[in-house]
Amino acid sequence: MRGKIIATLMTLLLVIGLTPVLAVDVGTGVGIGFGTEAFAPKLYMNASTRIVTDDNVPTGRNTPGGTLVQRTNNYAFEGEKVSWNVLVFDRNGIETTNGPVVTLGTTQGTGNTVEALCLRDAVQPADGSNVNSGFNARDLNTNLSFDSTTMRTYTCQLTVESPASMSGEFWVAAEVSDTSGLSNTVTHNEFWFFNPVIALDINGALDFGVVRPGTVSYSSTLSIGNDASQGSGVLLEMFISGTDFHDPVSSAAKCPTTNELALTNFRYLATNGGYNSATANTATSGVDTEGYSPIPRGTRITESQEVIGGEGYSTGASLRDLGNVLAPGAEQSVTLKLNLPNSCVGDFTDGQIYFWGLAV
Repeated sequence: MRGKIIATLMTLLLVIGLTPVLAVDVGTGVGIGFGTEAFAPKLYMNASTRIVTDDNVPTGRNTPGGTLVQRTNNYAFEGEKVSWNVLVFDRNGIETTNGPVVTLGTTQGTGNTVEALCLRDAVQPADGSNVNSGFNARDLNTNLSFDSTTMRTYTCQLTVESPASMSGEFWVAAEVSDTSGLSNTVTHNEFWFFNPVIALDINGALDFGVVRPGTVSYSSTLSIGNDASQGSGVLLEMFISGTDFHDPVSSAAKCPTTNELALTNFRYLATNGGYNSATANTATSGVDTEGYSPIPRGTRITESQEVIGGEGYSTGASLRDLGNVLAPGAEQSVTLKLNLPNSCVGDFTDGQIYFWGLAV
């Protein structure tokens, strides 16, 4: 019995002697708590790239597809375009964004109707290049340098559609969204009037009264006004042309050699503010000593000439005489002079004097 106890104690001591002593206790894990910001993508416009271009219909006045540098108010017509370059920035990564779009709406902000998709630029800025100077790209007042993992440039272009689908006043903006539904518009929104109605308001009548053959007579004065859509801001450049005149009834008419009163017997004088055709039209051949200008023959605007300025429609595209441009509600005053030939008989009322208004 005693021998068994001793053997047991020896075994216990052996086990104790083989057990290692630990210097560090087992630790307890601590979790990490944070969330990655869902960054709403930002959009920056390069203002120096913004242009407005004419439609591609040749009119003889503007270059088809050319820049409308003379357009000073925010109105545009079917086929005309506005375009600009934009920079998309998303700290979550550029691949999380959808391509930017051009939107139209009656109020500013996101969620307006999408009208056009923007096109990714084939050539992108180099990584590290300064995009603050062109795109004014800043985040939390920090100027940004281009980073292809978070940025991309696009060209946005909106073409004005027909009045059936695009007419009236709209806010126009570029907008970008990401895959999580966050979105922003470019800082600079634009307010446009698309497809305004163009109209002239002509008050008065070309009444010469009873004119004695071989004498000069003057008509009552006409008021030619810009009656475009209210609020559109449309500026109209004014033109004039006319036809020969005939007696509308069967009669023994003659003036002086045939039954026709030639347009060359008519002239006009126009005034508008500090401008008048007597001095502005001096480059036009045939302005008489009284300052009255001849009227070009034609039934189309392309055959007309500037009312004040005198340049032909197809030759004076770059002149744009100030007195010849009417703001909404403004008028020109126009008086005609008739030099009725000797040996003239008949009532020559079958003919036209045309006044044309062209949106600048």
